[in-house]
Amino acid sequence: MVPYASPIYFIILMVALLPLILSLLLRGKRISWYQSLITVFFLYISFGGKDYRQGIALIGYVIFQSILVWGYHQYRKNKNQANIFYLAAFLSIVPLIFVKVTPFMDGQNSIFGFLGISYLTFKSVQIIMEMRDGMIKEYSPLNYIKFLLFFPTISSGPIDRYRRFEKDLNEPPAPEKYIDLLGSGIHNIFVGFLYKFIIGYYFGQVLLPIADRMAMQHGGISWGLVAYMYVYSMYLFFDFAGYSLFAVGTSKLMGYETPPNFNKPFLSWNIKEFWNRWHMTLSFWFRDYIYMRLMFTLIKKKTFKSRIVASNVGYFALFLIMGVWHGLTWYYIVYGIYHATLICLTDAWLRFKKKHKKQLPSNKFTHALAVFLTFNAVCLSFLIFSGFLDKLFFHNFLMR
Repeated sequence: MVPYASPIYFIILMVALLPLILSLLLRGKRISWYQSLITVFFLYISFGGKDYRQGIALIGYVIFQSILVWGYHQYRKNKNQANIFYLAAFLSIVPLIFVKVTPFMDGQNSIFGFLGISYLTFKSVQIIMEMRDGMIKEYSPLNYIKFLLFFPTISSGPIDRYRRFEKDLNEPPAPEKYIDLLGSGIHNIFVGFLYKFIIGYYFGQVLLPIADRMAMQHGGISWGLVAYMYVYSMYLFFDFAGYSLFAVGTSKLMGYETPPNFNKPFLSWNIKEFWNRWHMTLSFWFRDYIYMRLMFTLIKKKTFKSRIVASNVGYFALFLIMGVWHGLTWYYIVYGIYHATLICLTDAWLRFKKKHKKQLPSNKFTHALAVFLTFNAVCLSFLIFSGFLDKLFFHNFLMR
C-alpha cells in the first residue's frame, strides 16, 4: 500500500494514531512502545505483501547503515582522519549508487532498491558528516533507527535533520503546545487533500493526457507542447506538495515538527529564491552538505583565484549531482545544467543590479515581471525534467 495514496490508508492511519494523539493531548507524553508498534505496522503495509522484496531490501539497508554509522561514531570519538570520513560517506551512498546505476546498465531495477532509499541515504550521510564536524557527539543507535524509519516521511521526505528530530523524540510537546500542533497537522492534511486529490488529480488525470495527445499529434514545438509544459508543472507541484503536506501533517499529529517542503515556490522572483521555496528540505540538504563543503574546499585550496568562478563551478557540480541523482538520462542531466546556468546568470544579474541600483527601477511592476519570468523559466525546466521531450523526439523519429 503506497503511503497517502488511497482513502483506506488515511482511515487506517487515523485509527492507528488515535491512542498517540490522546496520550499527547491528555498527558503530554508519547507512548514509545506504541509508536514503535505502529511504525512496524505501517512499514509492513508499505513494504510487505507483494512488495516483500522491497521490505527485505529495507531491512538489509537499515542493518548495513546502522553498523556503518555506529562504527564511524566509535572511530570519531578518538580520531578524525579525512580518508576514513570519505570512506564512511562513500560506503553510505553505495546502496543508492547500485539502485541508480542498475537500471541504466541492464534495464532492470536493483534488488537493493526500495521506495524512499534516496531519502534514507540523505539522512545517513547527514549524520556521518555532522559526526565528522563534531556537531553530533552523543549518539543513540536506537534513536538513529527511529529517525531513519520515521514512517510519515520514509517514502519521499521531507528530509529532517537528526538533531532536530532527536530533540522532538526526547521532548514531547506539552499539551498546550500540542493543541496548536494538532490543529496545524489537521489543517496540513486537509490542504493536502485539496492539493493532491482534487487540484493535482485534475491537472494530472484530466488535463495532462489531453495536452499529451495535442503535443504528440502536432510534433515539435506547438501549442500542445506549451500546454503540456504548464499543465505538467502544475500537476508536479500540487501532487508533490500535497504528499508533503500529508507527511508534515501526520508528523505533527505524532508530536514532531517535521520541516515543510514548499513555500509558494511559483511566487519566487528569481531562481535562487525558487530553490529556497521548492522542495526546501532537499535543496537545503544539497546546499549544506554538498555545495558549502565543495566551496570551502575550493576556496581553502585556492583552486580558483576568483570566488565567482569557484561559486559557478560549485553550482554546476551541485546541479549535475542533483540531475544524476534523479536518474542517468539526458533530460535529468540537462535539467541540472539548465538550473545551474540560471543560477549563475541570476548571480551575475544581482551583482550588476547592486552596482547600478540607482539606475535600475525597483517597484511592484518590476517585481511582478521578475516573478513572471522566473515562473516560465521554472516551467520550462519541468518540461525538460518530465522526459516528455524524449518521448516526443523519439516518437517523431520512429514516424519518419
